[in-house]
Amino acid sequence: MDTAWQLSIDLLIVLILLLGIWQFRTAPGARSGNFTAALALLCALGAVWYRHPVLEPSIVVLALFAGGAVGFRVAARVSMIQIPALVAFQHGAGGIAAFLISFVELTRQGSDLSALGQFSGLLGVVVGAATFSGSMVASARLAGIMRPSPTVLPKHNWIVAGIVLVVVSLAALILGGGGSLLLYCLLGLVALSVILGIVFAIRVGGANMPVLISFLNATAGLAASFCGLVIQNRLLIACGATVAASGSILTHAMCRAMNRSLREVLVPGARAAVTEAPQGREGQSTWAPSPPVAEPRKSQEHSPVSRAAEAARAAEKVIIVPGYGMALAHAQFETVKLANRLREMGKQVKFAIHPIAGRMPGHMHVLLAEAEADPDTLFDMDDINPEFPSTDLAIVVGACDVVNPAAVSREDTPISGMPILAAHEARCVLVCNLDDRPGYSGVDNPLYLNPKAILAFGDAKTSLRELLQALR
Repeated sequence: MDTAWQLSIDLLIVLILLLGIWQFRTAPGARSGNFTAALALLCALGAVWYRHPVLEPSIVVLALFAGGAVGFRVAARVSMIQIPALVAFQHGAGGIAAFLISFVELTRQGSDLSALGQFSGLLGVVVGAATFSGSMVASARLAGIMRPSPTVLPKHNWIVAGIVLVVVSLAALILGGGGSLLLYCLLGLVALSVILGIVFAIRVGGANMPVLISFLNATAGLAASFCGLVIQNRLLIACGATVAASGSILTHAMCRAMNRSLREVLVPGARAAVTEAPQGREGQSTWAPSPPVAEPRKSQEHSPVSRAAEAARAAEKVIIVPGYGMALAHAQFETVKLANRLREMGKQVKFAIHPIAGRMPGHMHVLLAEAEADPDTLFDMDDINPEFPSTDLAIVVGACDVVNPAAVSREDTPISGMPILAAHEARCVLVCNLDDRPGYSGVDNPLYLNPKAILAFGDAKTSLRELLQALR
């Protein structure tokens, strides 16, 4: 009977967790979803503590308070621009926790573990350690500690394959008994797994970072699930599997958004090695824009802000395209203020969100939610793209690769074939970017050469404030 009750309680906790995840489907429900998921984890902690009395509860409580205090302080101090790096770091923390528990159980119980327990423990060590080191690489890139572009070593695929082969050989040796060398074999397995994670992650960069983040989310959940098999904890198995499944689904969605397979993103070939577009004799992009609806000659004599204000007053339908540059400039509040001001003027205003805009999935949604943007005005790429041809004004705020027409007009760039937001199809385009340099992909953006584009280069926050002032 106790087993039936325990199973029922575990099932209830998992359902509460799934309810919390389900609430993340909408922006207003995300806050309550956080609390619901936290409640599920708190209930899981209580259930585990009740079933398995702790020998030294004071140490556990002290560790919980110490970790909670550090986590709270870090979360309180991190700005929105640092959130992607923090998320990557948290994935690494999950990986190292899973591999440490698996490592301890393998050395503590050794041959007393079942074959499934030993196999799961080894997978927990390998996947957890590789997730940890790969996440640290991703976090360092997102934090600006490492350069964002991919690092491809000579014979990179052969290096990865060689490390995997040695890892499998060591794991087979441990499963075969290990004997007195068990500890040293495990330490060697951990070291090789850490190196595997680094070598695997360093060649993913630039616009592929959101895919890497979601992939590491899945592997962290997988490591936790393997860890649950070792210690025979149903809740850990279920929660880890849920995270792994959701991360896998998100990874698939990110790949679809880029029109790439997972292999092309994580094991880039020759196309990903291109870092900049071919240049013409005068250093300009060889791509020629289609005939635009040019601005009147009179308006071209004015400053970019005055021309933008004139275009905004004349427009009836406006689409705003936010990008990572908006996050860098902390311009999300000014962007939402501009949208509200345009609505006060009787304009129809929508936000166009590219799935990989920013440095992690949903980054733009989080930033705009922080600025209290109406969630009903946020539209995904597939839903908003058909509306650009009938749009009077597209306002690009800190976005480059996701609005780069070269992605659909050329075949020799890192972003070729990637679906983009068709801002170039609007009747007029205002670009509020820092400068005309390429984005993370290194591909020149021909949108800047289009005569119907108004280029307000400089700090996006300053440009938007000046535009708001001109519209008052």
